[in-house]
Amino acid sequence: MEGGVRLRAGASKGDVRERVWDYLEGSGLARFPRPVHRRIPNFEGSHQACCSIKELDVFNRAREIKVDPDKPLEGVRLAALQARKTLLVPTPRLRTGLFNKIVPPLGATKEILRICATSQGIKDYSVPVGLDGKAQVDLVVVGSVAVSEKGWRIGKGEGYADMEYAMMVSMGAVQADTPVITIVHDCQVVDIAEELLGDHDLTVDYILTPTRTIKTNCKRPKPQGIIWHKVSYEMLEKIPILKSLRYREKQAGKDVTLQDERSDLANANMPAALNEKATAENTRPQAAVGSAQIGQHYVESDSLSPGLEGSGLITTVYVGNIPPSVRVGELKCALREFRATPLRLNWQGAQHRAFLDYKDKATAESAVSSLKGLSLGGNTLRVELAKNQRNKGQVEINNQK
Repeated sequence: MEGGVRLRAGASKGDVRERVWDYLEGSGLARFPRPVHRRIPNFEGSHQACCSIKELDVFNRAREIKVDPDKPLEGVRLAALQARKTLLVPTPRLRTGLFNKIVPPLGATKEILRICATSQGIKDYSVPVGLDGKAQVDLVVVGSVAVSEKGWRIGKGEGYADMEYAMMVSMGAVQADTPVITIVHDCQVVDIAEELLGDHDLTVDYILTPTRTIKTNCKRPKPQGIIWHKVSYEMLEKIPILKSLRYREKQAGKDVTLQDERSDLANANMPAALNEKATAENTRPQAAVGSAQIGQHYVESDSLSPGLEGSGLITTVYVGNIPPSVRVGELKCALREFRATPLRLNWQGAQHRAFLDYKDKATAESAVSSLKGLSLGGNTLRVELAKNQRNKGQVEINNQK
């Protein structure tokens, strides 16, 4: 854009972001929330840009639309609700799942629909959609900090839009030809060097600005799924649903080696004797595990220290909604995978539930967080602290169903 954002040769993604944010603020184009730095920026004319989506066939044909929760996309969310389309909005930072489905009340007025399209409306009028929600997204709308006419996009730098798309691919919610649209100000359309893009970066098919509709005809492939070797343990901890997807893909035989694990593979070059020693050490704690099958119940526990057994510190986690087809071994495997192995596991398959004992409340709460969104046998499990806790280190069978 002439007289707009100017980029120096060799600009990095970070340079591009800073230039765009600075320009929007300095030129008076930035709108609430301010400042726009570190955000998908809202801008003057965003509603006008959003309204132009109604002129696109890809919007009119779509039945189910995923729109990011950013402020400049509010007009698209409203257009989707007014057109009675199914509107899916990603949960903020993917903390509690992948999507929320916006469900306006029956007979909602124009004003109520307008509220439903806002950030507050997303909180008040939405229901979560789990991995087993069978979403089939016909159109994806994302925010951007900068985008090129070739369809190359730069977000705010946290990678959530790219990860959301990759997760939708893994879930089967989008196809290779599902169109992607972004809404930006004209000044955000800049030249982006292709070498800045990675194979995890999402590209766009349409760019809507207050003055233009740009069809990019982008040929660069979109992400084919989650690239696990670019995912860190830290990201896995921040996004619980990512753990569930990783577990699913591992069960399907896919390579889910994480970024942090790649360096650990060097251990494979250890001398055989050292490997045998390490293996022996790793298996010793399991030798101390006692297990018993009692009728429909299965109990397995590590040897509790005398101090813990009677200390009152033991905290129990309830796991419910376990399908009849799932066996205790599958749950144990998932617990190890999610780094949530308990001191004791009380399996009650006939009641479709299990109870997990942890050494203290903090460890139990961490396990609940890690296991949130876990899906086994087609069901998303219900995981929470048991309603009744015994003062002794015993599992109490309570009324949780």
